[in-house]
Amino acid sequence: MNERQFGARLTANGASFRLWAPAAKRVDLLLDKPYPLTRGEDGWFAADISGTKAGARYTFRIDDELDVPDPASAFQPDEVFGPSEVIDHSSYRWRASDWRGRPWHETVLLEAHVGTFTREGSYKAMIDRLDHLVAAGITALELLPLADFAGTRNWGYDGVLWYAPDSAYGRPEELKALIDEAHLRGLTVFLDVVYNHFGPEGNYLGRYAPEFFTQARTPWGSAIDYRVPQVRAFAIENALYWLREYRFDGLRLDAVNTILEPGEIPILHDLSIAVGNLAAETGRHIHLVLENDDNRVSVLDPVQDPPIGKYRAQWNDDYHHAWHVLLTGETQGYYGDYTKSPMEDLARALGSGFVYQGEASAHRGGRLRGEPSGTLAPTAFVNFLQNHDQIGNRALGDRLEGHVRAEAIEAALAITLLAPAIPMLFMGEEWGSKTPFPFFCDFKGDLADAVRKGRRREYGWAYAKYGDEVPDPLDPATFRSAILDWPSCATPPAQKRLALVRELLAIRKREILPRLAGAAFGEARAADNKLLTASWRLGDGARLELTANLSNRKITGKQPETKGIPIWGGAPGDVISPWSVFWRITAG
Repeated sequence: MNERQFGARLTANGASFRLWAPAAKRVDLLLDKPYPLTRGEDGWFAADISGTKAGARYTFRIDDELDVPDPASAFQPDEVFGPSEVIDHSSYRWRASDWRGRPWHETVLLEAHVGTFTREGSYKAMIDRLDHLVAAGITALELLPLADFAGTRNWGYDGVLWYAPDSAYGRPEELKALIDEAHLRGLTVFLDVVYNHFGPEGNYLGRYAPEFFTQARTPWGSAIDYRVPQVRAFAIENALYWLREYRFDGLRLDAVNTILEPGEIPILHDLSIAVGNLAAETGRHIHLVLENDDNRVSVLDPVQDPPIGKYRAQWNDDYHHAWHVLLTGETQGYYGDYTKSPMEDLARALGSGFVYQGEASAHRGGRLRGEPSGTLAPTAFVNFLQNHDQIGNRALGDRLEGHVRAEAIEAALAITLLAPAIPMLFMGEEWGSKTPFPFFCDFKGDLADAVRKGRRREYGWAYAKYGDEVPDPLDPATFRSAILDWPSCATPPAQKRLALVRELLAIRKREILPRLAGAAFGEARAADNKLLTASWRLGDGARLELTANLSNRKITGKQPETKGIPIWGGAPGDVISPWSVFWRITAG
């Protein structure tokens, strides 16, 4: 799919404009003056306007009633309600022109929100921090969604103009410069994309293209009808657009279990095929990752390159939830599914991927959740201790550092960063930042009130416990509180944590990465005394083995004789200190 159907395109003599508006009787292009668009087949309106250059601003007028931006706008310099801007993507001169990406198994992710990653909140300012990521051992930067949203503050999951990177962070060429500079340093760059809904403000599709939506509802609004060919093309073209024009190395698809699709061939399948074809044509390593509460193994394949029709990996919420219950003792909400034995749940996640592999989930009303996952490669799972959701959907947006002992967190990091699954950190976690990441947005009027009421309804227990301490998501101060405190990285505790992460990731690169391709799950057990053991077969036939005391008490007694070469923690003795972690590699 090399020829885009949606959006303005520069031509030899000007620009071509197209809009799919099957419910409109008339569409005019407002440029330097109104230009009537010609109606074609299947609801398309189009016109070629000579003399149009990059930088021109335009809107569409629907039936002489409503002026709207291009739904495939490449940029909105004046917010989602203003005119769209024609962008010449070919004008950017890439410095890392030979970059082809990195194999998936080399990935060590850091998730970041552009607006709060630096005080300036811009693409340009992020460039100055890339060397920090490289020095820490990070190999991949993952950006929260950039699709243009209403207002100037948002997590990014309320985007309404999917093709336009939000102007709050800078211009398109500045985003390209960030990605270019990352590639020059050997960093891959991923983007979160949202194909399960449109945001609640600034979306006009329902007026002129109601076929975009079904009567079904997602947690965030009307479901998108991917049975309609034009709607399906809109999403697939968008994925290819980010990968082609901005040279992102991969996409993470948000909450795909909420894509309500009663069609024959799922949109996920078609999208993966299109991206796989792009990877094959260009020789690039391009990776697609899912967030999927259904734990569907059948859509994952981390080994095939490119995995046409499937996806590299899934964010493993089960792994996070087991750790969170173990570390904090919290049991509210979905954590209730992991309270019986979080140690056993953690062992299952380490030993075969998901915790829920077809079992009933009480949190989901007894619904069976998941599929057996032990036959997948460990790299089919992205494991993490914190991310934007798991921090931001807490009442105060607080991190583990605020309520869990340092030695416990460090043990969890020693397991997460050396286990064969793909590890992910949240921005600042590499130095133990305590900067909160509360939910924030920038809506007005009735919508703002609805957001406040919705948060209180969804997290009523938190408001009952903390009252007025819960940050108001609409207050600009809530956004400002989330801006990463980089000066704190220089404090002695932060430098100690950063040194730990650097050492762990250096060991991963030196000892595990060369053997990771072809790795397979082995066994994992959790003993009553909180001793965790696990093993994996590595690609060269060697075995990676783990022993850990995940408790506040010493474990004493004769330990089984261990063989192999220690790579972390030395050899466990007959007295194992609290929160001690030991890794070794045994020849095959």
